[in-house]
Amino acid sequence: MLQGKTIVLGVTGGIASYKAAALCSKLAQAGADVRVIMTASATKFVAPLTFQTLSRHDVAVDTFDEKDATVVQHIDLADSADLVVIAPATANIIAKMAHGIADDMLSTTILATEAPILVAPAMNVHMYAHPAVVDNMRTLRNRDISFIEPGEGQLACGYVGKGRLAEPEEIMAAIGRMLNPTKPLAGKRVLVTAGGTMERIDPVRYITNDSSGKMGYAIAEAAKRMGADVTLVTAKASIAAPTGMKVVRVESTLDMMDAVLARFEQTDIVIKAAAVADYRPAYPSDIKIKKKDDTMTLELVKNPDIAQTLGERKTTQFIVSFAAETNNGEQYALDKLKRKKSDLLVLNDVTVPGAGFGTDTNIVQIFDGTGLVAALPQMSKRDVAERLLSLVAERLDGRAGSDA
Repeated sequence: MLQGKTIVLGVTGGIASYKAAALCSKLAQAGADVRVIMTASATKFVAPLTFQTLSRHDVAVDTFDEKDATVVQHIDLADSADLVVIAPATANIIAKMAHGIADDMLSTTILATEAPILVAPAMNVHMYAHPAVVDNMRTLRNRDISFIEPGEGQLACGYVGKGRLAEPEEIMAAIGRMLNPTKPLAGKRVLVTAGGTMERIDPVRYITNDSSGKMGYAIAEAAKRMGADVTLVTAKASIAAPTGMKVVRVESTLDMMDAVLARFEQTDIVIKAAAVADYRPAYPSDIKIKKKDDTMTLELVKNPDIAQTLGERKTTQFIVSFAAETNNGEQYALDKLKRKKSDLLVLNDVTVPGAGFGTDTNIVQIFDGTGLVAALPQMSKRDVAERLLSLVAERLDGRAGSDA
C-alpha cells in the first residue's frame, strides 16, 4: 500500500511519543520511506536512535545540523514528502501550525511542504478542550489539514477523558485513506443546501435561525473529496464557503427553492442540510419600518416545503434530509422521512452539548424507511459528513446492483 511513498513523521514532546516508534515501524514494514523529524522535547521521551534504527535514516532534530551540503534539509524533506504525519501532535505544534510559526526543524518543514498533512493530537483532556486549541484546530481544518481524533480513556496525567493518541493501527488506516483515496461518488452530481435562510421584514430586519452552515459545508467538501461534481446552494453562514465547487448564494427560502429546483433534474444526490424558515412575513416593507406603537403585529405566511417538493418530483435522485429537533426526535424524524419521501434522514437533537448549531462537532442518528440505520457518537462535522456520504454511496451501489 505504501511502497515507494515518502512519509515525513513528525514526533513532538509527549509521553505518547513511544507509540510513534510503533507507527514508524509499521510504516517501514508497509514499504514506506520514513523520514523522522523530532522536536527537542520529543528526544526527552524517546531517543533519536530508536527512530533511526526503525527508519534506516538519520533523524532530523536541529535545523542547523545540516548533514548534506548539497541540500537544505528542511526544504528537501518538505519537497520529498508524499504525506506529513505528526504523531503525537502537542498543543504547542498545533498552535505553531495555526499561526505560521517556524522556529525548529519540524515547524519549518511543515511550513515549507505542499504535501497533505495528517495530525494526530495527544494531550490532557482539558488542554484538548481549551478554546485556544479548539480554535487552532478549526483554523487548520479550514486549510484542509486532516486530523485523526484522539481516543478516550486513562491518560498519563491521571485524568480520564479524550486526549489519548490514536492507536498506530488507526493512524495507519488514515494514512492509507489519504494516500489511496477512494472516489465512491466519482461522476455523481451532488447538490448540497446549507446555512440559514433569511426572511425580510424590511431592508434592515429579518427573521432567521442559528444555523452556521458548518454541517452543510462539511458535506459539500466531503462530496468533493469523494469525487463528486458539487453544487453548494448556501444561505447565511458564519464561515467562508468552501472552494473547488460551484457556490450559489441565496437569501430566502423562496430563493433557495428556486435555485434547487432549477438544478434538480440534472442532480443525482441532494443533501438538504440547510435550516430553512418555515414562515415568512406576509407583507415585507420596501422601506424601514419606524418605531411607533408599543406593540407590533407581524403576520407570517407559510413557506413552501423544499424537501417535500423534491420528494414529490424525484425520479432517480437520492435525497437526504436533515431534522433538528428538541424533543420526540425519533418520532418526528420518521414522520418527516415518510412525508417528504426522502431516502435518508439525519436527526440531531440541538439541545445536546456538542451537537447542533454553531458547533464544530455533531451527534446524529440516520434513519431510512425501516428505522434507525446508524447512530453516530460525538465527532467532528467533517467525520459525520464522510460517514453519511459513505452510507449514501453504499446505497447507490445497492441500487445499481438491483437494477442490473
